[in-house]
Amino acid sequence: MSRHPSTKWAQLSDTLFITIELPDAKDVKLNLQPDGHFSFSAKSGADNVPYELDLELFDKVKVDESKAAVGSRHICYLVAKEEKKWWPRLLKQAGRTPVFIKVDWDKWVDEDEEKENKIGGDMDFSGMDFSNLGMGGPDDMGDDDDDEDEDDEAVESAPTEEIEETSGSGEESKVEAPAAAEAKA
Repeated sequence: MSRHPSTKWAQLSDTLFITIELPDAKDVKLNLQPDGHFSFSAKSGADNVPYELDLELFDKVKVDESKAAVGSRHICYLVAKEEKKWWPRLLKQAGRTPVFIKVDWDKWVDEDEEKENKIGGDMDFSGMDFSNLGMGGPDDMGDDDDDEDEDDEAVESAPTEEIEETSGSGEESKVEAPAAAEAKA
């Protein structure tokens, strides 16, 4: 039986951020449909425990403009919304959100803040290199008391691996993503 990975989300009027927290994920498969159906599967850990997500997002999305990045600790999906509008919730179904889905307060921007600061509307993610997201790695494990100076340093390019990604048309494509870190002995 598969498990649900811890998942965080945040949004801008035109973009949805989905972060799946799953260290050392292997055999990552992502599927995003134009109607907002999002599915994920991967294995993790020494026992290759299967993890899955099957979500009906609140509204339609642009599959071709959405991007994924797989790191050693997280899988990030930048989803382009079909319409530029704020969603009242992540999922189409109203009611209580599943316990494994949380708001990503690190990325969250209020609707009023986006309008005042023009955040999001002027952002162009088309040239974004998802291999440089700083998704964590062996040096990022442990304490969070790193010096602030380290935040200013450039993130080194991580080795990449291919993951399977299927679009709404049913075609599979390969996406380059940072390779998972080697397990420590």
